[in-house]
Amino acid sequence: MGEWSNSLFSCFSNFKVCLMGMFIPCYLEGKIAESFEESCIMHGCVWMIIPIANFYCPAKIRGKVRESKGIEGGLCMDIVMILFCGACSICQEYKEMGLAEGLSRS
Repeated sequence: MGEWSNSLFSCFSNFKVCLMGMFIPCYLEGKIAESFEESCIMHGCVWMIIPIANFYCPAKIRGKVRESKGIEGGLCMDIVMILFCGACSICQEYKEMGLAEGLSRS
């Protein structure tokens, strides 16, 4: 199994992604979900409104990112990352999926 190519705190290496992760994480989460053909609205907006979705939606997407990239980990660690480093973990996933490259060209 592999490891993340971007560390948890590498969110600071891309200023646009870092700002979006802090102020509009629902956008990043929605775009990551879209890359897995999941609903952008469900994962981008609903998780911020419905309390149980605060853990389920981001953990589900983080698990899919790990699985698609062959990264070690599990649901418990995903939830810990989301609880304590939510913005950084979303930025990490966004960059891992290669979505930040498109953002930096705009």
